[in-house]
Amino acid sequence: MTGLRLGVDRLDLLREVVGASARLGLVTNDVALTSDLVPARVALRDAGFDLVRLFSPEHGLSAQGRDGSYQRDAIDGLTGLPVTSLYGDRLAPDAESLAGLDVVVVDLPDVGCRFYTYAWTMSHVLEACDAAGVPVVVLDRPNPLGGLAETVEGPMLDASCASFVGRWPLPVRHGLTMGELARLWHLEGRFAAEPHVVPLEGWARADHALTSDRPWVPPSPGMPSAHTAAVYPGLGLLEGVTVSDGRGTAVPFRALGAPWIDPLVLWREFSARELPGVAAIPYAFTPSAEKYAGVLCRGLLLTVTDAHALRPVRMGVELLALVMRLWPEHVTEHRYTTRANPSGMHHLDLLLGVPDAADRVRAGTLPLEAPADWETKTAPARLY
Repeated sequence: MTGLRLGVDRLDLLREVVGASARLGLVTNDVALTSDLVPARVALRDAGFDLVRLFSPEHGLSAQGRDGSYQRDAIDGLTGLPVTSLYGDRLAPDAESLAGLDVVVVDLPDVGCRFYTYAWTMSHVLEACDAAGVPVVVLDRPNPLGGLAETVEGPMLDASCASFVGRWPLPVRHGLTMGELARLWHLEGRFAAEPHVVPLEGWARADHALTSDRPWVPPSPGMPSAHTAAVYPGLGLLEGVTVSDGRGTAVPFRALGAPWIDPLVLWREFSARELPGVAAIPYAFTPSAEKYAGVLCRGLLLTVTDAHALRPVRMGVELLALVMRLWPEHVTEHRYTTRANPSGMHHLDLLLGVPDAADRVRAGTLPLEAPADWETKTAPARLY
């Protein structure tokens, strides 16, 4: 992807849309960078745009805040601009923060997974700006997991499980870019005003971050590598149960374990399934934070052997079903408290997007294939 140009690399197209004197708000963070690794807000300012306010998602402007933790409003040290947190007192811009803005620009990375929250921050921005009559422009970025129809994995979100990790129906691995998501939601009638997208140049739906020559910049603390992103739609499901997902180690979402797991038993059972694109080894680790902090855990370390063959949601559900069957007395619901879900209840249901998710995992009745009409439904929104 040497020839890839991001939306933020194409500021001439942005200028054609917003003009030379528009007062801009920018939804962004420190890892929304140009291809030359310049922060988007600096690139816009240096190009002469009148940038007057920043908005930040979960993890804050620095992208270093703890998962699910409250983020305060701030002043940006790079530009001196006010930063309105959209993961603190509010999840959507309020009238005061939108006052005086002619256009809001969104430039955020994503990891191609429904329960990663940056896309849902964008959804709130699109709704709020629509209500306030403020146009929105999305500077598009690649989906790091690619966008081929055959790699999309369910289940689809059930409306009864709507939350900040899934507001509207999407499969877990959806195969769309941020710009395409914005277009899809407009076509679905979620808001009236059509967002403008500054598209990518040189991106193909078969492209995957694990096979890219571009540097990986962690979009949040728990996403240190493209390897992590590749397995996250599956291993992220462990947030909802009493199994460590490797948070608090150098390999979050690649390691899984618990004090009561026999790693050799789990390794043999998992390896016997011969799931495509992934291999595992027995692994021991002691998390420094999160579940089982300071306690020796045993389980597996996953390695992606073929990014294009890997089906991470299926892999995660198979692993979850295995530990539920092998250690049923230990695998229970884990309350995962966040700013957006203070009770932490039913987190596995929210992640998978279906009620009674644990029972359905045990019974093997989760629909893991993409909905039959997904490609047709999303065709008008796709840009590439």
